[in-house]
Amino acid sequence: MNSDQATELIRSSMLLALQLAGPLLLICLVIGLLISLFQAATQLTDQSLNFVPKLVVLAISTVALLPWMLQRLTEFSSAMIESIPSTM
Repeated sequence: MNSDQATELIRSSMLLALQLAGPLLLICLVIGLLISLFQAATQLTDQSLNFVPKLVVLAISTVALLPWMLQRLTEFSSAMIESIPSTM
């Protein structure tokens, strides 16, 4: 493996990690913003009000996105396995 192949492998791995984590992080960001707006409007400052809804929504969205995430990981893994040169 030369440096160009290693660089491409690292780039594609990082891109896949961003693609898999991005939707979940975006969902957490939106939920956090909505909860913060609600807390500012009602002047509630309870920390569990911020944590529990994020946890529930994140769990539900993870279950909903899991088939897509597994498909992406399977495609990436298959491509990596197929790129291994055979020694026979």
